[in-house]
Amino acid sequence: MKVYYVYILASKKNGTLYIGLTNNLERRIYEHKNSLVEGFTRRYKIKTLVYFEQTNSIQDAISREKQLKGLLRRKKVDLIEGHNPNWEDLEV
Repeated sequence: MKVYYVYILASKKNGTLYIGLTNNLERRIYEHKNSLVEGFTRRYKIKTLVYFEQTNSIQDAISREKQLKGLLRRKKVDLIEGHNPNWEDLEV
């Protein structure tokens, strides 16, 4: 059974946020942490995994990613702090 992840990275506590989707969280976070990904995360040094969710449905993952991206910043921060109040870099 396939597993999909929706995740949030941060540049620092209350810093710039990035929301992404992957089917291999360990590989994807490695790519972000080692600046192997061109674009936004490299430009703004966004490397700290502060939140993630897992699902077995790609449709649910895509829907959740869109939902999270559409939230106001305050709601995103509340979501992170509800699960990771110290904005620690989560293990995968």
